[in-house]
Amino acid sequence: MKEKVQVFGRFLSGMVMPNIGAFIAWGIITALFIPTGWLPNEKLAALVTPMATTLLTLLIAYTGGKVVAGHRGGVIGAIATMGVIVGADVPMFLGAMIMGPLSAWLLKKFDKVIEGKVKAGFEMLVNNFSLGILGAILAILALLGIAPVVTQLNNIMQAGVGFFVDHGLLPLASIFIEPAKVLFLNNAVNHGILSPMGMEQSKQIGKSIFFLLEANPGPGLGILLAYCIAGKGSAKSSAPGAIIIHFLGGIHEIYFPYILMNPTLLLAVIAGGASGIFTLNLLGGGLVAPASPGSIFAVLAMTPKTGYIPVILGVLVATAVSCVVAVPLLKIFGKDEDMEAAKQMVQDMKTASKGIKKDTVSIDTTNVKNIVFACDAGMGSSAMGATVLRKKLAAAGLGHINVVHSPVSSIPEDAEIVVTHAELGERAAHSNPKAKLVLIKNFLSAPEYDMLVEELKQNK
Repeated sequence: MKEKVQVFGRFLSGMVMPNIGAFIAWGIITALFIPTGWLPNEKLAALVTPMATTLLTLLIAYTGGKVVAGHRGGVIGAIATMGVIVGADVPMFLGAMIMGPLSAWLLKKFDKVIEGKVKAGFEMLVNNFSLGILGAILAILALLGIAPVVTQLNNIMQAGVGFFVDHGLLPLASIFIEPAKVLFLNNAVNHGILSPMGMEQSKQIGKSIFFLLEANPGPGLGILLAYCIAGKGSAKSSAPGAIIIHFLGGIHEIYFPYILMNPTLLLAVIAGGASGIFTLNLLGGGLVAPASPGSIFAVLAMTPKTGYIPVILGVLVATAVSCVVAVPLLKIFGKDEDMEAAKQMVQDMKTASKGIKKDTVSIDTTNVKNIVFACDAGMGSSAMGATVLRKKLAAAGLGHINVVHSPVSSIPEDAEIVVTHAELGERAAHSNPKAKLVLIKNFLSAPEYDMLVEELKQNK
């Protein structure tokens, strides 16, 4: 079930993540040129609405269609989505997430039906006209039928969210958001659910608290600070480096393993997240556009000029509460990671002495050429992990081995070894069954890095 939820969430976020640069461009223009911006300019502010309603929506639709049926799928997804854009007065991100993949799926089915039935020399004609005709039909259907339905769904969602906001219940969202993040659903929650709602709210009032419900770096920073204070073993020694990567680099996945080592810390991040949301809601804090990655630099860059105090306080309060709750939990339930590793080593030695093979995947490391570091989105922790592993390989004289990063749902076929977090192991195995898996639990101080490098060095 967890894997299926992760896959569905990844599909939703996968339509937004590749287009984050466009969202940031829209956010910069909004922050600068709207009437309440840094450099109010009526002419330049005219870019804001068309970019939100048309450009960003079409990019989402194209990306969703491309995932399903390649370039043709992206094109028909964009064509069909024009129907919901024209048929509504608000940004149709939800409509794009529906029409993009759906249109591409229908085109893919049509292509399969006519496969092998087109006479030689007519392939391009049939391909172009089938896409054009089906796209035109879907655009009309979207305008007349889908747009009103999606508009109504948006209204229902806004009413539901408005109820929580009006009654001061929005902090309760942390009960669902924080555990979902730790299960590597952070990109799905942020870019698949919260960002589309935030874009609509930002278009109306110039900012949105939804951009900070998941992206607030405070709860994770509090956990890592608690490990610096009350942690033990390798977890404590690696926490300061993780703070830099998390808070300044914006790679939130770096702190997830620290919670997975001690699941009671979920209480700390929930308390920190709820406190941060309460503070932001009370003071009217929000961002003009998504902050991605979730670095404090990105958060401040997307903060409106009159909103720095609420945003900074929201981050600080979340950090303080998360840390204060986490410290006693670590003292009571924390384990000495070095001691646990030593106990496991002793157990492995006893097992080996009895001739019993340990239940792990053996890795054939002879003549390895391609290693892939995979994470949920393929942009954050995997990029960092690939850099770390690449440096270790170069230092060992193995610089000829190609190390790349990739989304766990689309691992390249030529990957011989895949390194990923243990929580993503099942998805990695399904994505590329032929590759050998190296599962880690701590991105910074994983002993598996050195073990892999040593084995590659011996078999080069």
